[in-house]
Amino acid sequence: MNMISISDVTMKQSGRAAGVNLSFREKIELSKQLDRLGVDVIETSPIVNPKVDALLIKSISTAVKHAVVAVPTGLAEEDAQRAWNALSEAKRPRLQVCAPVSAVQMEYLAHKKPAAMLEAIGEAVRRAKDLCPDVEFWADDATRADASFLYSALSCAVEAGAGTITVCDTAGAMLPDEFLDFITRLYENVPGLKDVTLGVGISNELSMADSCAIAAIRAGVGEVKAASYPIDTASVENLAKILTAKGAQLDAGTRVHVTQMHRILRQISWMFETSRSKNSPFENGVQDHSGLYLTAHDDMSAVMKMVTQLGYDLSEEDGVKVFEAFQRIAERKEKVGARELDAIVASSAMQVPPTYRIETYVINAGNAIASTSHIKLQKNGQTIEGLCVGDGPIDASILAIEQAVGHHYELDDFQIQAVTEGREAMGETVVKLRSGGKVYSGRGISTDILGASIRAYINALNKIVYEEENNS
Repeated sequence: MNMISISDVTMKQSGRAAGVNLSFREKIELSKQLDRLGVDVIETSPIVNPKVDALLIKSISTAVKHAVVAVPTGLAEEDAQRAWNALSEAKRPRLQVCAPVSAVQMEYLAHKKPAAMLEAIGEAVRRAKDLCPDVEFWADDATRADASFLYSALSCAVEAGAGTITVCDTAGAMLPDEFLDFITRLYENVPGLKDVTLGVGISNELSMADSCAIAAIRAGVGEVKAASYPIDTASVENLAKILTAKGAQLDAGTRVHVTQMHRILRQISWMFETSRSKNSPFENGVQDHSGLYLTAHDDMSAVMKMVTQLGYDLSEEDGVKVFEAFQRIAERKEKVGARELDAIVASSAMQVPPTYRIETYVINAGNAIASTSHIKLQKNGQTIEGLCVGDGPIDASILAIEQAVGHHYELDDFQIQAVTEGREAMGETVVKLRSGGKVYSGRGISTDILGASIRAYINALNKIVYEEENNS
């Protein structure tokens, strides 16, 4: 039986879905869920912002234990090296060389004539092959390409060392029988194509992506691009169900864990569909429920490993401070969990002179009115202020701070817990902000949980501003 490789493009194409903007942390969680689902390949977005996107790919490479992690690259000389630097720690890395092959896209997107494009494809695949043993050539808009040129382009990629060749019906204009004929002609006209894995990517423009994918499987392809959330391509769920039900008839199967599929896909859908009030630009985010903990027997390397897993990139000096604080707490407790370690980092690492200080805050909230927050801050002796409506008093306060400072930061995590008991209990808040690919945490303690939240946010903000000013 031919085991069909399912290459999940959910993360790669999520930006094309209206209203979908997964956070850094959600993308890492998505990759973990896809790995548990049993997809063969997880495709990431291309590197656009070298610092942030490279860090994301490195984090995904560490998180994924079984699937291939594929990073798309262009034809420029530096593209493959930049992608490989981020991907090299993956257990099963793959570089994707992507190029348009239709006359329209070559001319207007790549600004290349056919002969120049063939040369660029060969050089790009060879560069990628020198870095990574698993290289895929992605022929974009292949179904609208001139047939003779397409055969030459695919042959060129095979000769240069690509182990997977993917052809895309980008326009989604073919019916299943047309797509079957298209694949059959490729096998007949491209030398060496039967010696590599042929993959397909299909737009769902005519609601035929699943049917075309099955037709391609009948024609002999070994890999199908699909998504675990509906985003204009074939469906992982539908393909897995069809291959499970009709595997004997198709002589094809899948390694997707069908028994766990409904639960995992429901969790993925939650990430895409959980929305915020239109008053707030913040996403709900994905909380860390990994259950990680440390004990007094753990050494500094174990503590720093967990600190890294939580998203921090600490200096050696701050690492020592965090470990010393951890030891003091571990002496009194059997276990130190992830939330407590977050608080330790927030209170011990990168303590900086405050750029922003809280002057006053006035918050109005209730079940019959929208939450508003008016916050005044001091910066270099001058008063700045923000007044915002939000999805709850804490959200409104964060928005007011950002209005005052004139900058939006990604809210990576937000934690609240009681540190004392009784009516006058002290509440502790930890806020984690992400800027430039790094995580900065702030801590606030108060009997007023709103005040604690504001102080924690300002604490994290001051760390960001201090580092940016000193690195500029």
